[in-house]
Amino acid sequence: MAFPEDVLTEDEHVVLHLHPHWKALIRPVAVLVFAIAAVAAGVLFLPSGGGGSITLAVIGGLAVLAVLLLSAWPYISWRTTHYLFTNERVVLQHGVFSRERRDIPLSRVNDHSMNQQFIGRLLGYGTLTIESAGERGQSVLPDVPKVDRVQTKLYELVEAFHDKHSLGDGELREILAERDNKI
Repeated sequence: MAFPEDVLTEDEHVVLHLHPHWKALIRPVAVLVFAIAAVAAGVLFLPSGGGGSITLAVIGGLAVLAVLLLSAWPYISWRTTHYLFTNERVVLQHGVFSRERRDIPLSRVNDHSMNQQFIGRLLGYGTLTIESAGERGQSVLPDVPKVDRVQTKLYELVEAFHDKHSLGDGELREILAERDNKI
């Protein structure tokens, strides 16, 4: 479930690869613990044979169903959600059976902001909003771990990209001088 490296261009490299904050796994782990506890309690306290076996089978079946729907699925969904920051773009990808990916070139990033609620500050996550030129406009990345550092890194990436792809004063003068010499 790692992010495939073949989606990167030749000169592109990954700077940050993140999944949503681990808080998304609190409920799935709690459901798993509760399901195990329910089955263990059934084994320990229900009478063997007859109605006890049927009740234990029902408890076991419900526990398996709860684990699949409320633990395994959220975990797989969490693992297949990627926030990828490269030296050329931001890639947002999610999906288990079908996949959705959005690429935001750093050249189109107009603005970015972050928001942290009180619990998010305590646990170290927040929401990062990236404003980009184009039809879709805003991309909201919920539950980004260490969102303040990620926003700072995004700022650095955007600035480095613009510096790399823009002309400095000296370069512009040289180009204009060459053009004037040709005329």
